[in-house]
Amino acid sequence: MRIRIVDAFSDRPFTGNPAGVLLLDDVFPDDDWLQNVAMEVNHAETAFAHPLPEGGEADWALRWFTPVAEVAMCGHATLATAHVLHTTGAHEGPVRFTTRSGVLSATPAADGSITLDFPTAPLTRIEIPAGVAEALGAEPVAVFDTGANVGDLLVELADEKTVLGLTPDHRSLGAYSSRGVIATARAEDPSRGYDFVSRCFFPNVGIDEDPVTGSAHTALAPHWSARLGRDDLTGLQASRRTGLVRTGLRGDRTLLTGRAVTVIEGELHA
Repeated sequence: MRIRIVDAFSDRPFTGNPAGVLLLDDVFPDDDWLQNVAMEVNHAETAFAHPLPEGGEADWALRWFTPVAEVAMCGHATLATAHVLHTTGAHEGPVRFTTRSGVLSATPAADGSITLDFPTAPLTRIEIPAGVAEALGAEPVAVFDTGANVGDLLVELADEKTVLGLTPDHRSLGAYSSRGVIATARAEDPSRGYDFVSRCFFPNVGIDEDPVTGSAHTALAPHWSARLGRDDLTGLQASRRTGLVRTGLRGDRTLLTGRAVTVIEGELHA
């Protein structure tokens, strides 16, 4: 069985967010096997996909696993899977995936980018939870719940420098949401090519800091579009690897556009 490691939301190796991708022949193997493969790959997510019969609402079934748990939504591993489908010839043109978050689509463009169509996260402003400033290492400006699909606490901070300088207590952050915390601020200088900056900490699914998180941008897009007055923005996720996500707010859907590159391809013996 072929397995690939793809760097998503980047156009060059060793940046963006790496994801394992396995294209299966038909049905999913048992959950223990899927989880063990994801544990062995040991990246933020490993995606498993298999083709569906023609004529249905989707073309492929898709699931995502971190090294410790299955997740309800993952942007970068969906982008990585679409990239593998198109570069290997397993699927041509737009592809629809049936997932735990409904039907998600991925549309390739002539320039090599791929646009994902995901549900927009519903944001609810909440009181700043006691202790979150200490756990994150910075005082929030505002805090939002992002709903069940994303499952994060979105925390707006004072400025880009504050986001870049965070050294959070990852274990403490796990108490504030089902997955983790998105820290974000407005870009200091939009002429650098991005409108907002973020970092994402997901201790509850075994990821202290995620390199680039597509699903988080379904919450970041409506947050910053409301503040900046534009539906189309670019976000920089400022992890050590970094990556850019172009966002397009379309009501209850959010478009996420990025590139991907296959870095490793090999044979899985398991």
